[in-house]
Amino acid sequence: MAEQKNINIRNKRATFDYEILEEFVAGVVLVGTEIKSIRAGKASLTDSFCYFDRNELWIRGVNIAEYAWGTCNNHAPRRDRKLLLTARELEKLRRAGQDRGLTIVGLRLFLNERGLAKIVVGLARGRKAYDKREYLKENDARREMDKAMKDHRR
Repeated sequence: MAEQKNINIRNKRATFDYEILEEFVAGVVLVGTEIKSIRAGKASLTDSFCYFDRNELWIRGVNIAEYAWGTCNNHAPRRDRKLLLTARELEKLRRAGQDRGLTIVGLRLFLNERGLAKIVVGLARGRKAYDKREYLKENDARREMDKAMKDHRR
């Protein structure tokens, strides 16, 4: 098998807009040329979120670009995709989403060691504007401390 490059597509906006409480790794049901586009790195998780439909978890807003060498059998880039989780994880996410006003967002898309596409979804609570400012301040302070430690080691 040819050497596989490491695919790791992140939703950076989600960690800024939401406080992530818990993460789950889910398989993704893909069709036709979608996996080839993912292997080429042509996917985006920006504005993705999950919802339940008939006891199944679906993700909406994931953009997997059409495969460049695809024919008339190419896939729709922004279609909803089914996520595969255990029954226990699905029930936990459903209860948390209904009870506490939390949302489920896509955080990261990657290929595992077997070449299967996986999405890390997070149970998240939205941040207020002042929470976002605090988050930025914490990141700046952490960055400054890391920089100072690097300079100190030299």
